[in-house]
Amino acid sequence: MARIVALIAALMLWAAPAVAQSRLSSVETWMYQLQDLDAPGAVEALAATAYDLLVLEPGQNFRGWSYDTAGMVPALATRPDGSPRLLLAYIDIGEAEDYRDYWRDDWVAPTAGGPGSPAFLITVDPDGWSGNYPVAYWDPAWQALWLGPGGIVADLARLGFDGVYLDWVEAYDDEAVIAAAARAGVNAEAAMIGFIEQIGAAGRAVNPDFLVVAQNAHYLLDADPPRYLAAIDALAVEDTWFHGEGDADWDDPAGGDRRDRYEDDYSTAARLAQIARYRAAGLPVFSVDYALQPDNVALVYREAPRLGLVPLVTRVALSRLTETPPPWLGR
Repeated sequence: MARIVALIAALMLWAAPAVAQSRLSSVETWMYQLQDLDAPGAVEALAATAYDLLVLEPGQNFRGWSYDTAGMVPALATRPDGSPRLLLAYIDIGEAEDYRDYWRDDWVAPTAGGPGSPAFLITVDPDGWSGNYPVAYWDPAWQALWLGPGGIVADLARLGFDGVYLDWVEAYDDEAVIAAAARAGVNAEAAMIGFIEQIGAAGRAVNPDFLVVAQNAHYLLDADPPRYLAAIDALAVEDTWFHGEGDADWDDPAGGDRRDRYEDDYSTAARLAQIARYRAAGLPVFSVDYALQPDNVALVYREAPRLGLVPLVTRVALSRLTETPPPWLGR
């Protein structure tokens, strides 16, 4: 009898991720908005759309201007036709953000010349995003903010989000972070995979179908393919064809239509080859490119589906509904 119970439990644990991944695999359109969700009419505008998946700034832990996240989630959880919609909460797990309520008044921000305080604050954001600081994500004090029954991840699951969308997974590949990991005797890649595993476990302790989607960090797969593929339910990728400049406002021309951001291993061709490995393993891949010029938009919406990606083209500010929705939206 005990063996039968154990077998049933094991099958249930196996089935939950399979069910969760099938929900993501059915997504054909998605929208990504992090800014200005508290603006009048912003939630209503999103609610009126037919997007299958929304990636949102939850905003419940902003310092001084928190969003009504508890009201936002049920307002967006179904589409106008009454069908359910997936909601993922954006979280930055590799950087500390000085506008969150976990940021204490006695914390000292790092500079380009050295770390801050607490010790897990390592350096400044290399892409120019103000108020964001790469961290020693293996530090127990940093992980304590996210994990456990009282952590941010469990809070998001209780608010009704279907999962989390992880930004700055690529912290493991940042030069300053790598140096800090070496000084601490930590394997940066293994530590990031371990942190992601714990994030998933924290969400699933509240909701067994809780989803984990990792943004970028394509090459983390090489560190331990079976373990990493088991830790995430999908991959999301930015800037495959077009990028924008950090902190650019919505109407700033610098907010998109930039080509050839990377070379060598991070060129478009190299990243697409790496992305193909996730697709071959059966994981959904969502792409977001930042562009407004019609020819650039058309390129992304032509090439991404051909390669098995679920595309979105918007502006780097991520502060409004895209002006260039997928041509097949609402079909």
